[in-house]
Amino acid sequence: MNAPQENGTFAALRGQLQDAAPAFAGGPDALEGILLGMVDDVDRAVREPLEIFPVCHHSPASATAMARRLREKQPKVVYLELCEDMAPLLTELRNCRLPVAVQAFAGDVDGFPQDWAPLSVVAPITEASAEYQAIAYALDTPGVELVLVDRSADHVFQWDTGGEQTEEAAAQDSDAPAEAALHGEAVGVELGDLRPRFAELEEHLLRHGKVRHWSEWWHQYVEVPLGDSAADHDTYRQVMFLIGSLFRRLAPGDGTRVRVDEDRERYMWTRMREHLASTGTDPADCLYVCGAFHAVSRVEEFGAHGTGTFAISPRTATTWQYGLIPSSHAAIEAQFGLAAGSVSIASTEWAKSLKRTRVRPYRLAGQAGTKKPSAQKAPAAKARGAQAVVPAAESAAADRLSGFLRRPPVLDGLDEAELLGWSVDIVRAARRNGYLASTADAIAVFETSVLLAGMRDRAKPTPYDFQDAAVTCIEKDAVPGRRDVRRLVEIMMGGDRIGQVGYDALPPLARDVHDRLAPLGLKLQQRGVQRALLDMASRPELRACSDVLWMLRRLMPHGTARPIMGERRLGERSIQESWDLALGTHQRALIELGYEGVSIEQVLEQRLRRDAYGPQATTATVLAAVEDAVLYLRSRRLAEELGTQALKLLATERSVDGAPEVLRRVRGLLAYYRTGEPVLPAWIESFVKTGYAHYCTLLPVAFRDEDATVGQVAAMLGFLFSMESLALSLGCDRAQLELAVAQSHPEEPSKTALLWAAQVQLGTLSRAELRDRCDALLDNPLVVPAYPRYLSGFVHALEPVPGLADVVVEAVSNAFGRLPDAVLLPWLPLLITTLRSGAAELAPLLIREAGRIFPGRLAALDEWIPPWRTPPAPPATRRSLPGVPLRQGAALLPAHPATCDAVAELLGCAEGWTQTDVPPASGAGLLSVHPAACDAVAELLGCEGTWAASGPAPSGAELTTRHPATATALDSLLTTT
Repeated sequence: MNAPQENGTFAALRGQLQDAAPAFAGGPDALEGILLGMVDDVDRAVREPLEIFPVCHHSPASATAMARRLREKQPKVVYLELCEDMAPLLTELRNCRLPVAVQAFAGDVDGFPQDWAPLSVVAPITEASAEYQAIAYALDTPGVELVLVDRSADHVFQWDTGGEQTEEAAAQDSDAPAEAALHGEAVGVELGDLRPRFAELEEHLLRHGKVRHWSEWWHQYVEVPLGDSAADHDTYRQVMFLIGSLFRRLAPGDGTRVRVDEDRERYMWTRMREHLASTGTDPADCLYVCGAFHAVSRVEEFGAHGTGTFAISPRTATTWQYGLIPSSHAAIEAQFGLAAGSVSIASTEWAKSLKRTRVRPYRLAGQAGTKKPSAQKAPAAKARGAQAVVPAAESAAADRLSGFLRRPPVLDGLDEAELLGWSVDIVRAARRNGYLASTADAIAVFETSVLLAGMRDRAKPTPYDFQDAAVTCIEKDAVPGRRDVRRLVEIMMGGDRIGQVGYDALPPLARDVHDRLAPLGLKLQQRGVQRALLDMASRPELRACSDVLWMLRRLMPHGTARPIMGERRLGERSIQESWDLALGTHQRALIELGYEGVSIEQVLEQRLRRDAYGPQATTATVLAAVEDAVLYLRSRRLAEELGTQALKLLATERSVDGAPEVLRRVRGLLAYYRTGEPVLPAWIESFVKTGYAHYCTLLPVAFRDEDATVGQVAAMLGFLFSMESLALSLGCDRAQLELAVAQSHPEEPSKTALLWAAQVQLGTLSRAELRDRCDALLDNPLVVPAYPRYLSGFVHALEPVPGLADVVVEAVSNAFGRLPDAVLLPWLPLLITTLRSGAAELAPLLIREAGRIFPGRLAALDEWIPPWRTPPAPPATRRSLPGVPLRQGAALLPAHPATCDAVAELLGCAEGWTQTDVPPASGAGLLSVHPAACDAVAELLGCEGTWAASGPAPSGAELTTRHPATATALDSLLTTT
C-alpha cells in the first residue's frame, strides 16, 4: 500500500484539518485521525497510476462526469465493477429499451443449500448511470476492451454464508406492487453503493440537511454541486473519494459485511493485475470504474502495483443461466431501498444536465428508445473529443478539494417558469384523477414550494419540495382515484419507466413462443392486457396457438394467459376460445422459463417429472401430472410412465389424506380412456386392482382413526364401490370388501352413518332397517344433539352410494317434523354449519332429490303426504270391463289393427291380414304356412332333405321321432344359448 506524502498535493488541507480537529473536539482525540485518514485516502487514490473513477449508482452527476471523461481520456481498457460472468450479455443491451437488468439464474443448485434455490442475481442498468456510459463507449469504440472484474454470481452466494441476501430479497418482494416486483426475489448487485452505514451519521445528515430521506440529501448536497458545469473532472474525483472515505471510516463494526467488501476489493484488483500482466497494457491507458466506497480501499492488493496476493476460490458445480429481464425505476428503488420516485427524478435531472452542460452521452448503436445522432454533428463532436484527449504523461492533479470545501454553496436562482409549469401540470393531473383542484390550488402549490425551500435554506425548490407542497395543498382525506398526489408528482417528474427486452435478446424458448403465437396478430411484447379471439372452426391453424396458450397458463404466473371463453378438459376441445394475454407485462417470467429448456413442451415435461418424482410427491399429485400430460402434451408414453409412478406411491401410502383427490382424478382418467381408447392402459388397470386391495386394507383403520375425516373415508368407499365391477373383472375378490366393512367399528357418529350406508350398498342392511335406526336416533334424547353429525355422514355417503338420496331427505324431513322447536331451533345452526363445512359439494344432489319428492306448489303442501308415510298399495289384479272378455296373446292383434299395421309398415311387410274365416295356424302348422323360415333354419343347421307330402300335421313327439338329428341339433343350440 502506498504511504501518504506529508508534503504532497494535499499538505495544506491536511494542516488545516489538523489544526481544526482540536477546536471541534475540544482536544486531541480520534477525530484528528479520522480527518487526516480521509485526506490520506483521497491522496492515495489520486496518485494511483491506474486512474480510478468513483461513481454512485444511478447518479446523473456521475453519468455526466463519466461521459465527459471518456471523451477526454479515450481509454483503451475499461475495468468495470460488475459480475465478471455477465460480460457476454452486455452486447444484447442494444436490443433492449432501458431500464433492464442483467440476470444470472440457477434453478438447480449444487454446492449450496437446497432451500436457497432458485438463485438469482440481477444488475439493473439505466441510461442515466455511469456504468451504461462506460459500456456504450467500450462496445461501440473500436480497439477498446471492456473487462468486468467483480466477483461472479456464484461467489455472491459463496460469500453469503448465512443466506442473509436471499432472505432480504424475499422480504423486499413480499409486499411490492407489480412494477416494483419485476426483479422477483433476486439478489441485487449495483455499481456504486454509496450510503452511510452508520445510522447516527445518516440521521445527523438528514436532520441538519432538513430533508426526509437519503435520496433527497444526496440530490441536494452532492448531485446539484457536482452536476454544475463548473465542476471539473479533478474536483469530481476528489469529492467522491472524500465521501467514500467518510462513509468507510464511519462504518459500524459489522465484521461479515466489512470482510465481504474487502474480499470484493481484493478480487477486483487481482483480476485487473492479472489482465495487465497478460496483455501488457499500460495502466495509464486504463480506467477503473467502481463505487466511491471501494475506490478508497485500504487492502494490500490496492493499486496496479499492490503487494498482496488473493486466492480466488473456484466456482461450485451449479449451472448458471444468463439473460436480460425488464426492469423499472420502481423495481430499482424497491431493490436498493431508495425513496419512491428518486430514480425517475434522477432520469429527469440527467436530461436537464445534458442540455445545461452540452455533454454528448454515449449510446449503443441501434439502442431502442434513443435518437440516432445526426451525421453533421458527429464529425464536429469527434473533432472536439480528439482535441480534448489528455496526454498519457499528464501531471498529478492539483488540490481541488480545498477550494471546493471552502467555496460557499452556489444558490441557484428561482426558475419561475419551470415551477409554474410544474404547478399547472400537477393541477391538471389531479383533475384527471378525480381531485377538485382549481387555479387557486396551482398558485398555492407554487407559493408553498417557495416557502418550503426557504425554510430548508434553499433558494430554488427541488422536486422533493414541490412534491411536499403539492401534497399539502391538493391532497384530501380520501383519494378519489387509484393514484394519490404523491404518485401523480412522481409520474409528472418522469414516471415509472419500464424497460423491455427486445426479440433478438430473448432466450430461444421466448422467441419460439412469440413465433408460434404470431398467427394471432397481436403485439405480444407490449405491456398490458390484450384480447385474443380464436375461432378454430374457420381457422384450424389456430389450434396450435391454443395449445401454446394452455401450456403457458399451466407454466406462467396467474394473469399471463387467462381464458375468458373455452375450456380444456379430458376428452373435450373447444371450437372457439377467448383469451386475455399479458406476455409483455410478465416478460421476466417468460425469460426465466427459457432458462429451463428450449421449448415449453420440454419445460412442462421436466416440471411434471419433477412433481412426480419429488420428495413431496403423493399419489394425487402424480395423477394430476398424468392428467396434465394427456391434456397438454398428448403423450401416451409420459402418461404411462407417470401412471406407473402413481401406482408405486399408492402401494406405499399408509394414510388416506389424498383419497378424495385420487378418486376424482381416477374417475376422470377412466372416463377418458373408456371413451377414447379401444382398451384401457395397463397401468390404470393395475392401479384399480391395487387400489381396491389397498383401500380394503386401510378401511377398518380409517373408520377408527380420529385424523381421518369422514370425507376421506367416503372417498375410499367411493373408490371401492365405483371401481368394483372393473376390479372384480381384473381378479379381485369381493370378499375383501365385505370383510373390511364387517371389521369396521367407528365411534364417531358421522362415520357410523357412513358405515350403515356401506352396509346397505353391500346388502347386509336393508333400507327398512336403516329407517328404523334413524327413527331410533330421533327417539333417543341423548343422541338428538349429535344427529347433525349423523346427517353429515349420510350426506357424505351420497358419494359412494348415490341411491340413498331419498333416505337422506327422509332423515332430514323427519328431524324437522318430529323435533320440538325448543330442540330444533338451537340445533338448526349446527346442522347448517355441519352440512356447509363437511358436504358442500354434495348438497346439490340432496337438493335435487328433495325437489323431486316435495310438491312444487305451496298450496299442495298441506295435503301432501310424504312417500315414506304412504301405506303400501295392494297388489294389482287384472279386471275386465263388464261383458268384455280378456284378450291375451295373438287375440290382441285383430282387436287393435292400427298398431299392427304401423309395425308391419315399419318392417316392410305387405302381405296383409289373413281371412277372418280361416283359423290361425299354430304349432307345427306354422312351418307349412311359412316354408322360407323353415328352410333358413334347416340351412343353418346343415339339414338336407325335402318337404314331406301334404297331409295332417304331425305332433311334436312324432317330429322328434322322425327327425332325431334335427332334435339333437336344436337341443345343442338351445343349451349353448
